[in-house]
Amino acid sequence: MGILDLLPPTFWDRIRPPTRISRDLIFGLLFGITFSLSSTSLALLTQSWRRRRAIARIPPRPIELRSDEIVAGVIGLIGNTPLVRIGSLSDALGVEILGKAEFLNPGGSVKDRVALRIIEDAESQGLLHPHTGSVLFEGTVGSTGISLATVGRAKGYDTVIVMPDDVAIDKVQILEKLGAKVERVRPASIVDEKQNLARRRAEQFGQTTLVTPPQRGDDIVVTTQATTSEVSHTPLPLSSSSSSSPSSSSSSSRSLHILPDVLEKKPRGFFADQFENDSNWRAHYDGTGPEILRQTGGHVDAFVSGAGTGGTITGVGKYLKNHLNGVQIILADPQGSGLFNKVRYNVMYDHKESEGTKRRHQVDTIVEGIGINRITHNLQLGLKVIDDAYRISDLEALAMSRWLVKYDGMFLGSSSACNLVACVKVAKKLGRGKRVVTILCDSGSRHQNKFWSEEYLRENNLEVDISLIEKLIAS
Repeated sequence: MGILDLLPPTFWDRIRPPTRISRDLIFGLLFGITFSLSSTSLALLTQSWRRRRAIARIPPRPIELRSDEIVAGVIGLIGNTPLVRIGSLSDALGVEILGKAEFLNPGGSVKDRVALRIIEDAESQGLLHPHTGSVLFEGTVGSTGISLATVGRAKGYDTVIVMPDDVAIDKVQILEKLGAKVERVRPASIVDEKQNLARRRAEQFGQTTLVTPPQRGDDIVVTTQATTSEVSHTPLPLSSSSSSSPSSSSSSSRSLHILPDVLEKKPRGFFADQFENDSNWRAHYDGTGPEILRQTGGHVDAFVSGAGTGGTITGVGKYLKNHLNGVQIILADPQGSGLFNKVRYNVMYDHKESEGTKRRHQVDTIVEGIGINRITHNLQLGLKVIDDAYRISDLEALAMSRWLVKYDGMFLGSSSACNLVACVKVAKKLGRGKRVVTILCDSGSRHQNKFWSEEYLRENNLEVDISLIEKLIAS
C-alpha cells in the first residue's frame, strides 16, 4: 500500500477544479494568445505597408552610377552617395551604425549638395546666368566655400570666399587651387558687422542693386554691373540691407533700373547666404533624406547629425519624420556650442561662454563645420523635429577619428568623428538590433594641419586617447 492510498477518497475531488472552470480557463488563454499574436502581426503588417508606401513616393533615382555609364561632368557626381556600415562599432554594439559617405562627392563634402541647390535655385529665379563673369560670395569655415568653388567653376562662375584665419590651412590651399579668391579675416562674434563681410562684398561688386522678391522677409543680395547707358532713369526703392551697405557707388547709381535686354549679359555678384537660404535645407529634404529612406528600405531608428547652418539635420530630419513613424532625430553638438542646451533645456548657452574660460573666439572646439551659438533660419525650421542632443568633447572626437583609422581604415574629418561618437551614445540607449544613420561629412585630408596635426594638438594641450571609445562602448 502506497502513501497515496492512505489519502481520503474526497481528497482528489477537493483539489480537482470543476470541468466548466477548466474549459473556460483554457478557452480564455487560447483567445488571449491568439488575439495577442493577431494584434502583433497586424501592427507589423501595417508598419511594413507604411514603409512600402513611403518608399513608393520617393522620386525616381536621378543618377545611378554604373561602370558603363558616363555622367554629365562634376555636377553628375553629386549625391547618391552610398551608406557605409561602420563595422567596428556595429559589431561591438550589436547596433547597425551606417554612415552616408558624403566625402565621396566631387567637392569632398556634404556641402556639394547645398552649393548645387543654391546656384540652381538662383538660376531658375533669373538671379544668376552662367559664363557672364558673375561671382559667388560666401562666408564660411571652408567646406561650403570649396563646394561653391567646385560647382561654380563647373557651371561658369567665379568665387570669392571670406573665412576666419584660424581654420585649417588645408582648406585655403584647396580653394586657391580651385581658382577662388580667399579673403581671410580675424574671427568675429556673429553680431559683429564683420560677419557680413561676404554680403558687403557682393553688394559692392555691382553698381546697381536689384531689388528681388523677398524670401523669409529678407532681400536676396544680388548686384549687377552696368553702365549709365545701359540703365533707365526710373529709381527703384532700395532694400534695407542695400541702403545701409557701405557700397563704393552712389545711392543714385544703385537705384537705377537695368533694361531687360542687357540684364542677362552683365556680371553679377551673388551672396550665397548658406545660413539663411532655404535652398540649404531643401537640398537635403529633396535629396539626402529620400536617399537614406531608399537605401535602408525604411528601417531607420535614429538619424544623427551635427548642425552648423542647420540645413542637414533640418532637411533630413523633416523628411524622415514625415515618412517614418518612431524615428528619432538626434543632434551631435561639439563642446563650446550652445545648441545642446537649446535642444535639451531650451536655453542657448554653453559654460565655455563664461568670462575667462574660452580659448577660441566663436565656438571653443577643435571640431570645424558644426557647432554654433545662434539659431539660423535653417536650424529654426528643424528645431521641432530634433528629439534629443548629445554634447561631444574634443577628446572624444579625436579618439573616434583615430579609432576609425585603426579598426575600419576610414580617414575622416572632425565633424564626422563627432557624429559617430553621438551614434555610439544613441546606440547604447536604443539597445541591440536597432539601426542608426549618420552623415560622414568629409575626409581627414582637409584637416591635416589642425585636427590631424600632432604639433597642433600638443600646442593646445590635447592628447589623443583611443581607449576613450573602448570605455564608451563598454560603459
